[in-house]
Amino acid sequence: MKNGIETRLYVDSSLNTGEMFCLKQKQVHYLKNVLRLGAGDEVALFNGYDGEWRARILTVARQSVDLCILEQTRQQSYEPDVWLAFAPIKRDRINFTVQKATELGVMLLSPVITRYTIVQRVNVNRMRANVIEASEQSNRLTVPKVSELDNLTNLIDSWPIDRTMIVANETASTPIVEIIRMELDCSVKKIGFLIGPEGGFDKLELAILNKLPFAKHASLGKRLLCADTAALAVLAIWQALLCSSFHRHD
Repeated sequence: MKNGIETRLYVDSSLNTGEMFCLKQKQVHYLKNVLRLGAGDEVALFNGYDGEWRARILTVARQSVDLCILEQTRQQSYEPDVWLAFAPIKRDRINFTVQKATELGVMLLSPVITRYTIVQRVNVNRMRANVIEASEQSNRLTVPKVSELDNLTNLIDSWPIDRTMIVANETASTPIVEIIRMELDCSVKKIGFLIGPEGGFDKLELAILNKLPFAKHASLGKRLLCADTAALAVLAIWQALLCSSFHRHD
């Protein structure tokens, strides 16, 4: 990382030069017992909207660490607004998916129950902890939002009409690359992906999704992909095409 600072911490507070800052208990344990940092060491702080700031540890106590914010090292920058709605999967795999989706730039994660969804519960607090950790480690300046578990009907009803929904549909014929490229060529800035459960979408669900004016159905190829594989595949394809699009317009 720049400035020789390797440790980044997300904080839920505004950041300004010269301010004193006291870390929360969990972060205190991490700095003291895991990283073994002490007075005089420096860390980077970010909150998702004020950019990134260099801070110096002043004192380390049993349950607190006091820092002084020194200077801003990076200004807040624009990040593409991409959403991921997905049917929950088993705990270890959902944790992995959430972490990697954060690294790939997702801004909102929405677990959604469909007819064939097997896992009916998710630990939303754990998901939120995962996105914070992944944001810290991946050099992001933002932290994705995580929605409460909901059903497909409510997701559709609350979906903004100005945001394209790309449905990963094994019965679709149009390759996902073509759909994403078309959206980017049309300068569509708001996009979201919908990934179904291991058993796919129910016929009635597909019929409803087919009628949505903002939904586009995309094929991920001939192979049947696990839900977590499909989620990360669509985000990786989107990011690759997004980078390509930026270079073409430079």
